[in-house]
This record gives sequence, structure tokens and C-alpha cells, in this order.
Amino acid sequence: MKIVNFSEQNTIINQYIAEIRDKEIQQNRMLFRKNIERIGELMAYEISKDLSYSPKSVETPLGIAETRVPNDQIVLATIFRAGLPLHQGFLNIFDRAGNAFVSAYRQYKDKRCVDLEIHIEYLASPSLDDKTLIIADPMLATGGSMELGFKALTTKGMPRWVHVACVIATQEAVEFISHVFPKDRTTIWCAAIDPELNEHKYIVPGLGDAGDLAYGDKL
Repeated sequence: MKIVNFSEQNTIINQYIAEIRDKEIQQNRMLFRKNIERIGELMAYEISKDLSYSPKSVETPLGIAETRVPNDQIVLATIFRAGLPLHQGFLNIFDRAGNAFVSAYRQYKDKRCVDLEIHIEYLASPSLDDKTLIIADPMLATGGSMELGFKALTTKGMPRWVHVACVIATQEAVEFISHVFPKDRTTIWCAAIDPELNEHKYIVPGLGDAGDLAYGDKL
């Protein structure tokens, strides 16, 4: 299974990651969402290099131009509200893609906010049979919600290839996904990989709660 960690390269993605991590800059919700959207756009460009292509002739006002265009039928999927800006970034690039949405929420089972459950309430998706599925989730903490989301999505068909795209992941989550997703047709793309989780299941150093930073506090 191919795992890409963009933080190992010198790219503009590192600038956007630094800004969404910065506890002062991240208070600007519009900029926070925009930076995640930008990361999605850049990841989409990199993923486009792994798609299959075929020749195409395009008639211009002055002649015929030969080019190559993607063959893949792409479906973009997201699970939590925090994933919406990342999803939009991908959609800006893959503007002909289908879209799937899994409505899920996290709930702590104890007062110390340590024991966490994930619930899925709603799924809207086109057929995924023989499609290229890109699942966008900005924070891949344990991989549990990604696994549940993928299981829900595959009730709509089995994709030809799966791209797991996240902004910040933990090494634990990357290893988990590499074991539970199809090894022969999955690629994991991370803007950064952090070392650990705290007892409340937040990524450390991470950036905090991506959903709250993008859209405001929740009850």
C-alpha cells in the first residue's frame, strides 16, 4: 500500500499546515477553511498523476489539439463536518466528480471524555462499483471513523481504487488503515503525520478540533 506524507517534501503545503496549526492564525475561521481547501486542491493535483488516461482530440478554432484526459470515474466522499473544506478543495479540481456524504458524529461515553464512540446516521452516495473513491477527512486520529465510513460507503458498491486523503494523521491511524483497507487498491495521502494521541483522542501536536475551528463550537 502506497503511503504519501507531504511533510517529508518541501512544498507550499507546509505553509498551509503551519498556519492551520498556529493557535493565533487558526482563530480566523475563513482562513482556516481556505487553507484546508487549498491543501485539498494540491492533493487532488497529486492524485491526478495516479489516474488512468487516454488520448483525446480537441477541435480548436484553428485546428486539432491532441491531449490526454483522465478515464477514472471519481466519487468524492466525506464523513464529518470538518471534512467539508477539504472535500470542496478536491471538488474544485475534480469538478466532474460524483459526491458521497456520510453523516457521522462522535460521542464520549464517560464524563472524563476518554471512552469514545462513533455513530453513523445517514448516507447519500452514487454507485461506487468500479469507481475511484476519494475519502476526505482532515484529521485521521485512530482510523475508526474512516473504517466505519468506508464500510457504509461500500454498501453502494466496491470501488476500483480508494484514496484516503487527510490533512493530519497519526502513525497509529495510518497503520490501522493499511491493515483494514484493501491493500491492493488503496493509497493514503497525508499532509502531515503526527506521533501520538492524547487521552481524549486528539492528535498531538495536531491543531485542535478541526470542525470547531472551521465552523464554530458545538454543544
